[in-house]
Amino acid sequence: MRARDKVTVSTLRSTLAALDNAEAVPVDEAALRGLALEQSPVGAGTTETARQELSEDTVENIVRAEAIERLQAAEQLTAPAYAQRAALLRAEAAVLLRFLDNPGGE
Repeated sequence: MRARDKVTVSTLRSTLAALDNAEAVPVDEAALRGLALEQSPVGAGTTETARQELSEDTVENIVRAEAIERLQAAEQLTAPAYAQRAALLRAEAAVLLRFLDNPGGE
């Protein structure tokens, strides 16, 4: 696998995790539905909660925020010892921005 592919795969996995986290039901809301342990239902799937569905705009905002976060972190790494890490962060941001600029992936 080429080094560039590793950066892309790693970046996309990280961003998918951020999207997955955004779909999670807030803890407070889930706790309101819950019961005391001794009163809780038993069995497979009894504690499942529907995940939030993200709009296209929300997904785009999350991906853009991930790219901006990487660019800001790269800007802060000014010491020569961190040059390689800063370059990696810029490459990751470029992957995300490329997907935002070209949603079809072509």
